[in-house]
Amino acid sequence: MSNQLASEQSPYLLQHKDNPVEWWPWRDEAFAIAKTLDRPIFLSIGYATCHWCHVMEKESFEDPEVARLMNETFINIKVDREERPDIDAIYMSACQMATGRGGWPLTIIMTADMCPFFAGTYIPKTQRYGQEGLLQMIPRIAEAWVHDRSYVIQNADSFTKALHKSSSIDFSGDGLSENALHKGFRQCEQQYDQAYGGFGEAPKFPGPEKLRFLLRYWYRTGNLKALEMVNNTLQKMRRGGMYDQIGGGFHRYSTDELWRVPHFEKMLYDQALLIQSYLEAFQVTGQQEFLDTVHSTIEYVHRELHTSEGAYCTGEDADSEGEEGKYYVWDLEEINQVLQPEDAQCAVDLFNLHGKGNYLDESTRQRTGKNILYLSMEASFADRDTLIRISDRLLEHRSHRIRPLLDDKILTDWNGLMITALTRAGMVLDNQGWIDHAQTCMQFIETHLMPQSGRLLHRWRNGEAGISGLLDDYAFIIEGCLTLYEATYDEHYSRLAQELTATVQSEFISDEGDFYMAPQGGESLLLRPKQQFDSAIPSGNAIMTKNLLRLSRMIGDSDLEDAGHRTLSVYTKGLLNYPLGFCAMLSALDDAIGPSHEIMITGSKEDKKTQFALSTLKKKYVPNSIILSSPEFRGTTSFAIHVCSGKACDLPTTNLQQVIDQLIKPTMND
Repeated sequence: MSNQLASEQSPYLLQHKDNPVEWWPWRDEAFAIAKTLDRPIFLSIGYATCHWCHVMEKESFEDPEVARLMNETFINIKVDREERPDIDAIYMSACQMATGRGGWPLTIIMTADMCPFFAGTYIPKTQRYGQEGLLQMIPRIAEAWVHDRSYVIQNADSFTKALHKSSSIDFSGDGLSENALHKGFRQCEQQYDQAYGGFGEAPKFPGPEKLRFLLRYWYRTGNLKALEMVNNTLQKMRRGGMYDQIGGGFHRYSTDELWRVPHFEKMLYDQALLIQSYLEAFQVTGQQEFLDTVHSTIEYVHRELHTSEGAYCTGEDADSEGEEGKYYVWDLEEINQVLQPEDAQCAVDLFNLHGKGNYLDESTRQRTGKNILYLSMEASFADRDTLIRISDRLLEHRSHRIRPLLDDKILTDWNGLMITALTRAGMVLDNQGWIDHAQTCMQFIETHLMPQSGRLLHRWRNGEAGISGLLDDYAFIIEGCLTLYEATYDEHYSRLAQELTATVQSEFISDEGDFYMAPQGGESLLLRPKQQFDSAIPSGNAIMTKNLLRLSRMIGDSDLEDAGHRTLSVYTKGLLNYPLGFCAMLSALDDAIGPSHEIMITGSKEDKKTQFALSTLKKKYVPNSIILSSPEFRGTTSFAIHVCSGKACDLPTTNLQQVIDQLIKPTMND
């Protein structure tokens, strides 16, 4: 018999609908029942493509003994963190306070008033290596709830006070300047892995916002070390197992420092953000490897995550047939069966394949006979044609395997990231098809997730839209609108960006001048969270700051620029003291400090000079520039380029090379 999750839309919640645990979705009725029955709440937060969420489900939530204890002791609530990032943000903070780390599945035990008194992540069924299991933990909590309630409530009160205090940390201050950018660079340099790229030790995450900040830093200062860190990291990631060498696209992160052994889930947001990182690196360096990565990642997204309606699904699971990575790994015998002998030997050499496998069992550390495909660090992309031929043949063969689960819900914010990535790639690489895809996706958002002017919803699945839009939804869709406007000069996108920005300024603004995750008047939670730091995706506050500055320059609204500077001032101490937690905001600071470059090109759209100037300038890496086109600007109707930098405008010119020399840094491909 299904529990209360059977009527939900979330693929994650539906995965648990037949558990013997009597799950509820996050609903007022569940909290009311908890109060009536005087029970604590067991809150479990995860997502459909989460490997360890699957492990905990199979080990514990499908187990009759664990389910009986949970049903007797708690009211049990399941939350999809991708549907409700606001709820996840609150209780992830509690977990980080309690344990010093976070992750999913997130396990919270709390009162019916939403106050947590226990927080953790994955918990085994039985005690393991000193970690208490659910079979031991649940009776202990039940005993405390009945016989030592005052201690439980005291613990919940302490947790709640700490959460409120942490949510109102004052990062504001005076004296924000270029010094914060220098501090951010120095911290990156300290954490940088010279040998293998990336930052810090294993596990290694891609960190696209960190890489994009470093590219901006190179552009501002000419510091070649910043550029070297970006190039080396992007190259090592592309050649490692974290990149799907035959199917394109990136896995979530690498479990080792060499980028060889991935955590195999693939998420839409990683693809969108890394497309932009590799695209910008290609603009700067001209490396074919980076260009190929942009193409193959977009091809992966359209092959596997694109819906018939034109939007993009959330991601793919790490597991298939109950085993992590099974879809992606190969044994040597299969390679020899699929490829001709010469190509098979070439694949062995290119992809570092081994008869006993290069993929070790996680628990025994013994070779499994399976191989993760990764390129030798010395592998030359001169073998590009051979690599493409072998990869295409292996991909065709792999397509007949049982695929990992596709989480097919549509999230507004992540689709906004993809709209921006496709549009920027289309502009830089003269690919109108990608811009068309971005416009189709934006039309989907407007049709299905914009119930009224200036309002967004967060999730769509199976024809049903729901959940009030959060800050990230607005920030990333506004960014997509501004990018589409720059690509198409369709005033519709400018108007849409202005409407959504007005909603953010009226319904999300805090007294300090930054933005809450959820709009005012929304659902009552334990507190109203802010997402101040970057996470796997850039902070919505940072992207909204960049949007305000960018939109102000596009439409000449100084109030919007003032609002952007005001939001930046809220983060002064954070940027100075913890810059790597605020990499996207560092990029916003780089925008704010300037000089910004507003470039207006006049002349008929049919004029070849106009077309060539637009195409040429959009290919160049000028991170704080806006390139617009008007048949008439300041009385000029013939071809001319008008450049304003740092709020001072030069005389119009017809000399494109002069403009390039003024704005473009000398790069490795010039």
